[in-house]
Amino acid sequence: MSDERPEKPLPELRASDADRDRVVERLRDAVAEGRLDMEEFEERLEAAYKSRTYAELEPLTRDLPAPAGGPAGRPSTAGEPWTGRIGGAGSSTAAVAVMSGFQRKGRWTVPARFDAVAFWGGGQLDLREADFAQREVVINCVAIMGGIEITVPPGVELDVRGFGFMGAFDQGDNPGPFEPGAPRVVVTGFAFWGGVEIKVKQRKRPPGGPSLRKEL
Repeated sequence: MSDERPEKPLPELRASDADRDRVVERLRDAVAEGRLDMEEFEERLEAAYKSRTYAELEPLTRDLPAPAGGPAGRPSTAGEPWTGRIGGAGSSTAAVAVMSGFQRKGRWTVPARFDAVAFWGGGQLDLREADFAQREVVINCVAIMGGIEITVPPGVELDVRGFGFMGAFDQGDNPGPFEPGAPRVVVTGFAFWGGVEIKVKQRKRPPGGPSLRKEL
């Protein structure tokens, strides 16, 4: 009797983070194309992140065509607003305002983690024209008797986790459905007698072209 173990079938192989990310990107494309509604997208998204093997990942996109499988002659726009905006080194990692103010706007690169502190002062972080060091960035805010305003463009995945004590983390607008390739912005921190406000506004001028919509 041979003691050689049979080669493990491909579907039983362990999936990597990159494999899961590719499936998630395809699911986001499917939402943008109208092939999945948000409820089904969220179910499959949760299953994708829980998947450990190729066998668990494969059914999640089995009924979806390949990314290039759309009708012939139809231009692809999915993900274009974010092309080239993910990756690189952060322009700065922190901003502090003590009885003063700070501002980050225009073309700058948001690092993987950015710390913003406002003490008897205020700060503005405008991400509408920004690049992102990686797909997910964390903005940690501390507002003490001060305020911090964060502006993001529609389409980003926004996750607000901050805590306010006699203060508030106010997400005034819903960013809407995630755009394919868009970054995930996590806002955390603490507000005491102060506040952190997150606004969603359209970019004034999309990269590489004229303004398509009037700013809200």
